[in-house]
Amino acid sequence: MAKIGKIIVFFVAVFVLLRGISTYTVQVGNVGVRVSNFSGVDTADLKPGWRMEIPGVHKIWEMPGHYQYLNFTGEEALEIRTKDNNIVKLDISVPYRIVPGDAHLVVSAGNHLPDGGGGFRYQRLMRETTISVLRAKLADLKSSDFYDTNRRMEVAEDATVTLTAELGPLHLEAENVLLRASYFRAEYELQLSSIQLNEQSKLLDGARERVADRQQKLDNYVQATAAQAASLEQNWAKRIADMDRAYQVGFVKQEENGVGAARIFLDAMEEAPRGEIVVVAAKTFSLEPPAITDGHLLGIKTVQAETLEYDQRVKAEADGVSGRLAAEGAAKVAEVRGEFEARVNALLNSPAGRAYVAYVAAENIQFAETLTFQSGEGIPSVLRLREFARAFMGG
Repeated sequence: MAKIGKIIVFFVAVFVLLRGISTYTVQVGNVGVRVSNFSGVDTADLKPGWRMEIPGVHKIWEMPGHYQYLNFTGEEALEIRTKDNNIVKLDISVPYRIVPGDAHLVVSAGNHLPDGGGGFRYQRLMRETTISVLRAKLADLKSSDFYDTNRRMEVAEDATVTLTAELGPLHLEAENVLLRASYFRAEYELQLSSIQLNEQSKLLDGARERVADRQQKLDNYVQATAAQAASLEQNWAKRIADMDRAYQVGFVKQEENGVGAARIFLDAMEEAPRGEIVVVAAKTFSLEPPAITDGHLLGIKTVQAETLEYDQRVKAEADGVSGRLAAEGAAKVAEVRGEFEARVNALLNSPAGRAYVAYVAAENIQFAETLTFQSGEGIPSVLRLREFARAFMGG
């Protein structure tokens, strides 16, 4: 077991040693280019990770694979002479990178070597090319163009296109040219501020003029709309008045007046004149001719007059019949009541009737609670019942 353990430890140590002397770690964000002493530069860039590098045979150059920034700021701001012969300092940034997959071409051209200034040769070439392109392109701008955003962006885009074309042989590409700030001499800055103020005033005046023009168009539109609305309101008012008049009085113009005359005239009208009236009514009411009825042709007032006349006539007839029947009923009741009272009087005049009357009268007699004997005959009259009954019966 000890011998096996020694063997395992030996092989592990050999593996670690071989790995340490024959591999190279390409860092994240970078690319590697393998150069062989026998076959030269490999044609494929190496991605981040462990890569084989045999001492004495291979050499791996590691280069940035991400965007780098070329900055002209502060003391290193780029000075440009404008088209109108003014000196302007520009704060510019240019993001760039090695074209993906072309790092081995940069190494083949020898631009990966240090330039002695703390950078690489391709970075120095990038700076020189960028300065050359920017001086050529930005020199087309006048001093007043630097506060014109559209003009600045146009020149910056043109410079980006030209710079990308110039950097092609160097296997580099620029993302954009960013003009971040511009600085003139102090006395010209004051003059430039005045020019900018005048330009802004012109823009403001132009905007006010456009607003006034739009406001005038809006006012004209509002007035035209109000006029159209008033015209439509008048047309609708006239149409409503015509429809109201038609609904109220109808379309039948009879020669004779009186309740029911219009309906009689309409019923007696021939087919052709009636058809003409129906067409006019349909046009007025916005209906189809088959939907027009006699009510549309006669009008509400005519129908109301006929209804009122019918109501009053029927009620008058009903009141007459009611009065006659009431009088006849009262006469019958009086006749029956007379016969009844005669018969009652006859019955009450008979002996039985007089006895009944005496009975009813006796029920209503109230005697004193204490009887006194004050009669001269010696017997109270109330105890002489026979005579008392005859008195009640009229005897």
